[in-house]
Amino acid sequence: MGGLGPFIPLILMFAVFYFLLIHPQRRKQKQHQKMLSELKRGDQIITAGGVYGTVEALTDTVVKLKIAEGVLIDLSRSAIAAKIGAPEPKG
Repeated sequence: MGGLGPFIPLILMFAVFYFLLIHPQRRKQKQHQKMLSELKRGDQIITAGGVYGTVEALTDTVVKLKIAEGVLIDLSRSAIAAKIGAPEPKG
């Protein structure tokens, strides 16, 4: 144990960093990938740039996003930040 003693604090620090930083980030990344793979036409999303829109069409890498009546933009799937709730019915 004499040769391993000085390395115990380093090992403990790595374990703390892993459980406080690396592990939660990987979990969040997996959730984001799952959300991107489950996107479908009609979903309301927000882009990384803050643009809100509705998914009109999908390919493996590109999403056609409707941001206003008659305005469609092509967007990389990786630029989608989050899926938001369904819009409230207009009444």
